Amino acid sequence: MQEGKTQFKMEKTNKLKGKTFIITGATSGMGEATARLFSAQSAQLVLSGRSRERGEKLLAALKSSNPNVTIHYGDIAEEATNQRLVEMALESFGRLDGFLCHAGMLGLGSVTEISPQTWRQTLSTNLDAVFYLAHHALPVMQNGGAIVLNASIAATKSFPNHPAYCSSKAGLVAFGRQLALDYSPKVRVNVICPGPVDTPLIWSSAAAFPDPDQAVADAAANTLLKRLGKPEDIANLCLFLSTPESAWMTGAVVTIDGGITVK
Repeated sequence: MQEGKTQFKMEKTNKLKGKTFIITGATSGMGEATARLFSAQSAQLVLSGRSRERGEKLLAALKSSNPNVTIHYGDIAEEATNQRLVEMALESFGRLDGFLCHAGMLGLGSVTEISPQTWRQTLSTNLDAVFYLAHHALPVMQNGGAIVLNASIAATKSFPNHPAYCSSKAGLVAFGRQLALDYSPKVRVNVICPGPVDTPLIWSSAAAFPDPDQAVADAAANTLLKRLGKPEDIANLCLFLSTPESAWMTGAVVTIDGGITVK
């Protein structure tokens, strides 16, 4: 993974004290960075992930300074997993103030190569899961709550052999805007569209290119800021969109890509 020049200092404050958030995809990449930042801001957290090994390691690290963190392991593409996350928020903390959806799947392969099962699984992970979580969370969320959905620049930009991923991310943008329309002013809903971020996902995505290492290097070089994004870059945006500092933002689709789509 590329070493970026920007250094991030995670200071513990009480910006989210007393607030409860669900974070999916929390055991890796952008989801993990968001969990760490929200924990440092004293949020009460219900995390979701599939890797018990990574999850237990993360949980131990967070609980050393924030006891109000719990985790649930399961397939986010299943409705029952999402329902359980909402139940845990209410059982553990008595309230739910928002959720952030970071879980994702690539489902690589051209339309003629990808299996119907992989197509369906990709859309289920990237889009159906968000519907399930919103379906169970919205009725119990606090007034003034905030939702952040992690889409991608792939919502509007095509990549070789990514039809399932690009389609699901485009759908997620439309879904987020619909939620904002239907559930304002009770909750705010915003969608973020990251560009090339240095996470395991980008290296898996690069496998669709003839030279994966060069594809990642080119992605970094093609940004205006000449580096891959860091997971912390995305986490900082998620924090802003989850606090009153962004109180007049809803239905927004925010690109955070180092300027790559300008080119």
